[in-house]
Amino acid sequence: MELRQLRYFIEVAEREHISDASVHLHVAQSAVSRQIANLEDELGVQLFERIGRNVKLTPIGKIFLEHTLSAIQAIDFAKNQIDDYLNPEKGTIKIGFPTSLAGHLLPTVISAFKKEHPNVAFHLRQGSYNYLIEAVKQRELNLAFLGPLPPKDSNLNNTILFTENFSILVNVNHPFANRDRIPLIDLRNEDFVLFPEGYIMQKLVVEACNSVGFSPKVSSEGEDMDAIKGLVSAGIGLTLLPESTFYDSTPRFTKKIPIELPNIRRTVGIISPATRNLSPSEKVFHDFVIHFFSLLGQYQ
Repeated sequence: MELRQLRYFIEVAEREHISDASVHLHVAQSAVSRQIANLEDELGVQLFERIGRNVKLTPIGKIFLEHTLSAIQAIDFAKNQIDDYLNPEKGTIKIGFPTSLAGHLLPTVISAFKKEHPNVAFHLRQGSYNYLIEAVKQRELNLAFLGPLPPKDSNLNNTILFTENFSILVNVNHPFANRDRIPLIDLRNEDFVLFPEGYIMQKLVVEACNSVGFSPKVSSEGEDMDAIKGLVSAGIGLTLLPESTFYDSTPRFTKKIPIELPNIRRTVGIISPATRNLSPSEKVFHDFVIHFFSLLGQYQ
């Protein structure tokens, strides 16, 4: 069994078409067909069903694909570790991040790191809270920023970088805009603009409201930070957001107001796998991030 056969198999399985796979692989269609046939002969099973010009995985083919993807990910990871070991200052670091940390934390820390390590490349992937956790567990990523950090897990290393408060964001024409602080219970009859259900930011706000005895009345939803802020700017409703989302500026036509009671906070940190080692360049970045935020904490 050859690595080339496995890569051809994955390409055909994902495209369900041998000629399309051959075009993407830049090899002759006959070469792809021959390698797939050799692989099936070696395994003693049929991996694909031929349906007209298309192909589909057989039930055993689906099982083989699952294990093949894991094997290729492990091989690619090993190759990257060797490359980084030979020259950690020219490695590539893959980092996951959620939308709530995209505006300030991510560019701030990467910009600072690049000043000291200009030849290290980054591959950035934005994703949902649960996706990022699973991506680190399943070898798709080795590092991800998260807020809040997930519960303790034997498969993950969690490192808190800082803790931050939530504030209320209202339109400047809202009656609350003249107040300096607002108890959360005072929002019980207000229209909220939140992330959709399933987003961690939505969960945090709903749980906070439930803790003081009401469920937020959601008038609109947005799937990213700019959309949420834009809806508040338009006077559609109010929202609760963490302090780091206001570092650059408060959006036009809005006002940020601290919450008086209760004190709503979230941890922000970085996660990494507990069951495998980081590459040398990833380890350098991980240590840099922890040191960077420890210095910021001394001056806050």
